[in-house]
Amino acid sequence: MIKSWGFDFFPSPAGVIDDIQSENAGEAKKADPEETMRYFNFFLDLWTNAEAWGYDGVFLSEHHFGGGYSPSPNLLLPLIAARTKTLRLGVMGNVVPYHSPWRLVEEFGMLDNLTQGRLEIGTSAGIPAEFARIGMETAEARERFNEALQIIDAGLKKGVVSHEGKYWNFTDLLLVPPMVQDPHPPLWTTVISVESARKSARRGSKISTGFISTEDAKGVFDAYNEEAEQAGNPVGPEQLGLRRQVLMDLPEELTSQYAEGFRNMLETFDKRTIASGRKALDTPQKGTHGYKLGEDEFISGSPEQVAEQIIDQCKTCGAGHFLVTFAGHQTLEQLAASWEMYGREVVPRLREA
Repeated sequence: MIKSWGFDFFPSPAGVIDDIQSENAGEAKKADPEETMRYFNFFLDLWTNAEAWGYDGVFLSEHHFGGGYSPSPNLLLPLIAARTKTLRLGVMGNVVPYHSPWRLVEEFGMLDNLTQGRLEIGTSAGIPAEFARIGMETAEARERFNEALQIIDAGLKKGVVSHEGKYWNFTDLLLVPPMVQDPHPPLWTTVISVESARKSARRGSKISTGFISTEDAKGVFDAYNEEAEQAGNPVGPEQLGLRRQVLMDLPEELTSQYAEGFRNMLETFDKRTIASGRKALDTPQKGTHGYKLGEDEFISGSPEQVAEQIIDQCKTCGAGHFLVTFAGHQTLEQLAASWEMYGREVVPRLREA
């Protein structure tokens, strides 16, 4: 069985960012509040309907400075939880270097209670291009991420935390409320490298990867399983998630145009990508976190064809979870249709795989 998760970047509305930019630097026009509210409500309805359409859960993401409409995605989870009963909910992932880790633990405690024990805890090291906007070097972000995970893990396990490090120092912090799930909600980490996979395996965190080829994903997952087994932690498909962009039932010309445009955008925006004529920008461990966008990142076709490709990729790399991001739609109505078509026609096939 392959579990199905809707993974939504919750992008900024088309054209809105340009519309609210002022001609004067440092100023912005006010967006239409009614349009903004309608946009939020559309997505809340969409994520809520995912339960009836058969999804196992929904993951949101954290992005800043115009790239997405969810700079604080944890705020959305209780709203979805109030409308659903079984849907698992999480953020893939909370960009840890932006946050105080002890406060994240407290927030996770609140969310696990407000979602009635349906929280999934996802963490991410973040995107260098976003860090650059606030003057944070990639090396510092990685240091903050690594140190913060020590605090988060201790807080989830113990509830009372002491820590002495480069960025945080404190003694006997009581972090409440306690989690509903025992001992704590499942942990997830987004990774693109073998090094990060091994670290997550030692922590006992599940992992999700995307962008890289299925062959490279298999290498990442094999390293995870090897390290997890040595550490005495769970191994196998239940620990591993593959994320891909799916273009449901769209003309081949449109899917090709989207794939080319996305590749160009990613290679321009994310300097970790290995592109023609340049080396990937990286963390202090040179070469360990760079990646190349795989040709199989984009899955398209009829529901039957989409299901076949997903099953093939998941079986090849060993993933037991598939995180679908819908792409290529021109309208919100088309997006909603993709979510429903996938849930009703693809998810059952993945359950039987």
